[in-house]
Amino acid sequence: MWSRLALTSLLAVGIAACGEKQAGAPGAPGGPLPLVTVANPLIKPIVDWDDYIGRFEARQSVEVRPRVAGYIKSINFRDGEFARAGDLLFVIDPRPFDAVLGQARAEAQRARATADLARSNFGRTEKLLAGNAISKEEFDTSKATLAQADAALAAAQATVAARALDVNFTRVTAPISGRMSDRRADVGAYVTAGTTVLTSVVTLDPIHFIFTGSEAVYLKYQRANQAGTRPSSRVAPNPVEIRLGDETEYRWRGRMDFVDNAIDIGSGTIRGRAVVRNPDGFLTPGLFGHMRLIGSGAYNGMLIPEDAVVTDQTRKVAMVVDPDRIVVPRVLVLGPLIDGLRVVRGGLKTDDKIIIEGVQRARPGTMVTTKPGKIVPPAPGTGPIPPAIVEAPATSATDAVRKN
Repeated sequence: MWSRLALTSLLAVGIAACGEKQAGAPGAPGGPLPLVTVANPLIKPIVDWDDYIGRFEARQSVEVRPRVAGYIKSINFRDGEFARAGDLLFVIDPRPFDAVLGQARAEAQRARATADLARSNFGRTEKLLAGNAISKEEFDTSKATLAQADAALAAAQATVAARALDVNFTRVTAPISGRMSDRRADVGAYVTAGTTVLTSVVTLDPIHFIFTGSEAVYLKYQRANQAGTRPSSRVAPNPVEIRLGDETEYRWRGRMDFVDNAIDIGSGTIRGRAVVRNPDGFLTPGLFGHMRLIGSGAYNGMLIPEDAVVTDQTRKVAMVVDPDRIVVPRVLVLGPLIDGLRVVRGGLKTDDKIIIEGVQRARPGTMVTTKPGKIVPPAPGTGPIPPAIVEAPATSATDAVRKN
């Protein structure tokens, strides 16, 4: 009997202890309320960015071909190295061209001698004609002979210049500064003028980024240009930011410099191009990249921390504390992520107190204890953001968004 009484007493003490522990838990009846940090949404000037994918292309790409035919005598570059415009790349055996040049110079000397003789004869006929010692017909013949000799001399001199060019063309030089490809012909190979590709060279700084945009986005930009909220990339160097396939940050910055003149009817897209500085040559033609292009003018947008957004099945929700300190979920319409803060297109008002810390402790419909906080604006970006347009304070996320 005493054992039964002792067991009953121990159970009673354990139940009482558990009751005291539960009563002291945060949020439990009679216990302390969960503590959360709340703040108003951040309103600041922002711009929208549109995302694209594309590839880098050389601003200039040249196939090096010989201007004269012949056998390659020497190769004066290393495959893949950087060359400057005018650097010697190939030498074609110049001996046949030197011989032809010598022959042309000899022909020019003979033509000069003939012209000198004709000029002397013409001078004498002028004096004889003045003394009526010869006929006018003989004078005209002498004059025509001089003209023919001068023409023959000019032709011979032009031939010398052409043959001299051929000799110069035996030295194949880099047409532009850039990165060389590999050699396509070896020493001793016969190459044909204007046909054989010896190598190629591409420029690296600056470099182009080529992408395509949809017809819908193109129309959006046209409407914004008409409204004066965003200039067309055809007339304004709108900023772009690019990240490579293995990067998470948009570290490469450039400007738009071309939009094509027509939409491709097969794909329904239009081609665009940006120019990007590449001083160290890191970016290589053919590299894949993700690009974002400024898609709007600056407007006062509403932003909240990404951590303040929770997922409720298929919806994105922020927890708001009402004046009675009750947690109320608000379904959000979200925009892009800008410098770590999420743009809110709809679902919040500027005076809402959203939970920015302690969201995991806040349940809809429960009461909480609040601590005031503040959403810290991101540090000024290093990207090429246009000047902000200051507007009147918005009363909701919908009002905060400027349509473009």
